[in-house]
Amino acid sequence: MPSPLKALCGALIATLLAASPALADQSTVDPQAVTADPVRVMPLGDSITQGGSIGGYRLDLGTKLRAAGRTVDFVGSLADGPGSMPDRNHEGHPGWTIAQVDANVVNWLRTYTPRTILLHIGTNDMYGSDPAGAPRRLSALVDKITAQAPNAEVFVSTIIPIRFADATVRGYNAAIVPLLRAKAAAGKRVHVVDMYPAVPISDLPDGIHPNAAGYSKMAAVWFAALSSVPGSIGDPPSPGGTCTATSSVTGHWNGGFQAEVTVANPTASALSGWTVKFTLPNGHTVSQIWGGVASGSVTVTNAPYNGSINPGASTTFGFLASGSGVAAVGTATCASA
Repeated sequence: MPSPLKALCGALIATLLAASPALADQSTVDPQAVTADPVRVMPLGDSITQGGSIGGYRLDLGTKLRAAGRTVDFVGSLADGPGSMPDRNHEGHPGWTIAQVDANVVNWLRTYTPRTILLHIGTNDMYGSDPAGAPRRLSALVDKITAQAPNAEVFVSTIIPIRFADATVRGYNAAIVPLLRAKAAAGKRVHVVDMYPAVPISDLPDGIHPNAAGYSKMAAVWFAALSSVPGSIGDPPSPGGTCTATSSVTGHWNGGFQAEVTVANPTASALSGWTVKFTLPNGHTVSQIWGGVASGSVTVTNAPYNGSINPGASTTFGFLASGSGVAAVGTATCASA
């Protein structure tokens, strides 16, 4: 007759074996289900993401995010950069190609469950054996990422110049943009970031990797792109906690874009007026606005008809911006009158 202890052990083993298939089926990552404050952001790519001893674009991007009041956690299996750098984690693997990232990305996504992904990859493919096939490989990689983490915001940038392979880089960038936009149009959370024009050849000492000035320019482009997608780096802070302002780009074209800002009242008391402040990319100015009155660079106060906001309610204003460069709205802050 078996002892009570053996019977108990057998029951526990049977329970674990019965539960394991269900656990194995949980193969997709839902960042919104697991994300807590801070927001998990995965810098993903090759040595340009790793950034050498200076921490690459990650150093200045982290500084910009903290200055904007965003609480973000860079995640990944690697840690590089100066010792004084507050957050050194990433998935930037020197020398890696698109295929190598593709072979490992599912495990990284399962392990670190990023809410937001910053992907700059393809540089090492440009002087490999099949640069012409790189756009197809990138497309497959992005499909794998969005299948594994369908709720993550995936920012995919064109790659920066290579001094001795500029024509190849330009061809790759021109090919990937329509592929990525088609994924976004199909409902995937894919965002195109045009990084190529941000870093001049003069900022590439070895013709491939940026210096500190080049990485700082990359950080500015990433920050503008992140700021244009609500939730990708958390919610913007609201002075005094009286109201919040969330911006989104609703359309863009050569020479400008259209955006909308939602002003919400999360407090228990009605607001009698509000003021929203935000920045625009270099060279952009507000050419038309509705639902608010604009002044300066850029301050918007309520229109006569939408200054009062009840508790838990919101209102919106929109605008057209003219100029060249990345279509984005910087971090918006809100204060009640």
